[in-house]
Amino acid sequence: MLTYPHFDPIAFSVGPLSVHWYGLMYLLGFLAAWLLGRHRAKQPGSGWTVEMVDDMLTTCILGVVLGGRLGYILFYDLAYYMENPAQVLQVWNGGMSFHGGLVGVIACFWIFARKHGLSIFDIGDFASPLVPPGLFFGRLGNFINGELWGRHTTAEVGMIFPSGGPFPRHPSQLYEAALEGVVMFAMLWVYSGKRPPRRCVSGLFLILYGSFRFIVEFFREPDAQLGFIAFNWLTMGMLLCLPMIALGMYLFHSGRRLNQHL
Repeated sequence: MLTYPHFDPIAFSVGPLSVHWYGLMYLLGFLAAWLLGRHRAKQPGSGWTVEMVDDMLTTCILGVVLGGRLGYILFYDLAYYMENPAQVLQVWNGGMSFHGGLVGVIACFWIFARKHGLSIFDIGDFASPLVPPGLFFGRLGNFINGELWGRHTTAEVGMIFPSGGPFPRHPSQLYEAALEGVVMFAMLWVYSGKRPPRRCVSGLFLILYGSFRFIVEFFREPDAQLGFIAFNWLTMGMLLCLPMIALGMYLFHSGRRLNQHL
């Protein structure tokens, strides 16, 4: 059994201001996306400028934060936040939904595409490889917060989390960091570097995230307020991933098919 390294959720304080590790992880994710995006924009034939990258990420930060928070509230715990509205703004305590953040980012892509006269798929194809590092740091933030831990296990990778009871659990946050962060980044970065047809990178992103998240949900403890949605194994995370995978497959295959007819 592994030992969970106890963290102080507050990284440091400056006077009355406390900076939480969870917030720093989001900052690192946005910084990584900014640096990678500027690097890609400088490549010959990218069709992007570093100024466009700056503009896109500035727009998307708001979409990630608002969409992620509202998505968590609506999908996972609406009753609690209706009774405790003051908790809505306390994002440093956790409670962000990737699927909600994705909806917020897509809305920002639409705004950015109209502003620059681009297709929303041009934005999605460029931005998709920039997302996994943010997912990596976000899952590390969950791990540091000791939240979103996995189900009980007797495997050697099990950990006893401070808020997870006396029995070892899967460190599912680290599984997600590895799959959604490291593996997905490598696959998307290499594939997008080959300049595939429009829609394909966006489609592959949806397929990979949906599939990886669906798999890890078998190791992750369902949200206590929801439990299993059906069949004693289907979780809300799995349910939200199914349309992602279906849409991703459609975009990937339609992109390749349209390119063959050009």
